[in-house]
Amino acid sequence: MSHMPVSLEAALAPITIVAGHYGSGKTNFSVNLALDLVEVGREVTLVDLDIVNPYFRASEQRALLESAGVHLVAPVFSEAGTSLDVPSLTGAIMPTLEDASEEHLVIVDLGGDDVGAGSLARFSVAVRKQNHAVLYVLNRHRNLMADPHDAVENLREIEAATHLQATGLIDNAHLKDETDLDALMDADAYAQTISELCGLPLVAKTIPESLVEDGKEAFAETKLASLVYPIRLYVKNPWE
Repeated sequence: MSHMPVSLEAALAPITIVAGHYGSGKTNFSVNLALDLVEVGREVTLVDLDIVNPYFRASEQRALLESAGVHLVAPVFSEAGTSLDVPSLTGAIMPTLEDASEEHLVIVDLGGDDVGAGSLARFSVAVRKQNHAVLYVLNRHRNLMADPHDAVENLREIEAATHLQATGLIDNAHLKDETDLDALMDADAYAQTISELCGLPLVAKTIPESLVEDGKEAFAETKLASLVYPIRLYVKNPWE
């Protein structure tokens, strides 16, 4: 599927939930995933369930997503054109989850940690009735997550808050615009250690598009060679 690794394509489900620590890059991953899926003809709805952080929301990419053909379901105040930090969810979320299918994929971008992920708890019964996946986004360079055991603890807290079990891991070792091959390589052992600790497969390793060619060569002899997923940096700081 396009430049998406086979492992990531296989890890998707009619409902694919993207979770992780604050600043792990889960929203940027969700936006890339949605855009790549519609590019190859899939019907996709992206649900923005981040009602904790007023910044770095999928809703901020509304124009880009909708112009590409991605349906966006966002918090009520985001629908009104503001990013006020008010926990108000639109009534469109439940019907969207219930209507998910192989023909109409739903990607859910959760808020960070167990606090942000807790917004999904009220919908967990509906999610469990459907074929679903929960992808946990790793970023070794985020504060408090450098120790693999801390990342696994964070994952377990998210699972408890959502009443859902993770099904796969995304290695997203980024430093935003400062990401280089050293930053990507530095996270290899980290991601594999977490995979072993929690018994979940690594299904993708994100690499900025500008580093893909060099990255593929660098990873050619590693277990992650087949997991490379080129992405673009869509979600930026508010002042950028």
